[in-house]
Amino acid sequence: MSRISLYSTIFLPVLAIFGATSCYAAPVPKAVAMPVAAVVAEKLPAPATDDDTADDSSDTKAAAPVTKTAPAKQAAQIILPTRRPGDDPADDTPVVDTDETTPLPPYPPHALTSIGALQTYAMGEEDTLEDVARYYKLGYVELRAANPKVDPWTPVPGEPVTIPSFHLLPRAKQVGIVVNLAQMRMFYFKTPGKPPVTFPIGIGREGLLTPTGETSIVNKVVGPTWFPTPRMREEKPYLPAAVGPGPSNPLGTHALYLGWPEYRIHGTDKPWAIGRRVSSGCMRMYPEDIKTLYNMVPVGTKVTVVDQPILVAWVGDTLYLEANPSKSQNIDIEINGEHQDKDLTDGLRKVIIDAAGVPADKIDWDAVKDAVRERAGYPVVIGGNEDKDDSADEKKKASPPAPPHSFFKASTETRYNYNPE
Repeated sequence: MSRISLYSTIFLPVLAIFGATSCYAAPVPKAVAMPVAAVVAEKLPAPATDDDTADDSSDTKAAAPVTKTAPAKQAAQIILPTRRPGDDPADDTPVVDTDETTPLPPYPPHALTSIGALQTYAMGEEDTLEDVARYYKLGYVELRAANPKVDPWTPVPGEPVTIPSFHLLPRAKQVGIVVNLAQMRMFYFKTPGKPPVTFPIGIGREGLLTPTGETSIVNKVVGPTWFPTPRMREEKPYLPAAVGPGPSNPLGTHALYLGWPEYRIHGTDKPWAIGRRVSSGCMRMYPEDIKTLYNMVPVGTKVTVVDQPILVAWVGDTLYLEANPSKSQNIDIEINGEHQDKDLTDGLRKVIIDAAGVPADKIDWDAVKDAVRERAGYPVVIGGNEDKDDSADEKKKASPPAPPHSFFKASTETRYNYNPE
């Protein structure tokens, strides 16, 4: 049986069953998954402890965490996105999108502004987007946002997909670990002045958000023990008081404890949760990535968490804009591959002009509007240092500014026989 058949006949129905009893449900259509799940459920044992995807360690996290930085402006929009299959109908927690009209802080002096390069990959007969995402160290929503027309589970063999491994760096001090929640990505600045090591992460869902601010790593543990909170055990009485090291531990094999007592950076027993907003506030990593990071970072490493969906930066003489999906769009992309468009507002236009540091007529606003609408999650060119010529004939002849690094390259790698462990 092919891997695609296994996904469609076994993996997805089982995810639908377990998702219905945890904080997350699998991204498969309810009309398809539920009848199959109902049949399979009769043959399955009672839910095990590894079914729970929440990973908080304090009952105080039932409420939205307090941001550790100065209060931001209120979000401009509240949207109730399409529900995940299996979500509790009684859970009406609204999704509050980050206010994108908040001015971006400046980059530190001499800061790096980008990392990586875009690539392409031809889908194989047994590939899924989750397979490819893990191979290229991407999150699921990150890859799907860049390829909205690709079927995530049964793509056409040979179909090219964009590998969004080119990113603008968050606007923060480039010291230690920097996390941008909007990118669902971590950057570890191991060596000052050198490009950071980057990893995709899973983060907190609505109502149990990962906080922003500054903290540090205060402890490192191999084989951590997971203690479900009283709130979690009340919601799921089948959970034990503790889950020790092993394959069913939601914390995975390694954990980095933060100065925020309720939060950790850790592995997971559910790699498909990376690149999704499904945790109880902790930051999850692929099992192979948490081992790498664990061996890199010492206790005392600074951790900075920001939430910057819109990034603007100069890379050499070229101006780029990276528009990442909002919280509500993330959920819709995860389920449907599509999202509700957001218009370019006057407030966001001002943010982009201020961050670019050039007059408005030096910016390609058609490219900006497309990027803000599409939310592909990787940088696009919106200007350069050349004088802008408004002549239609000259504009047709003009070529976009050439980036100073390899902006786009075809992949020569193969994902097959890939063993992340």
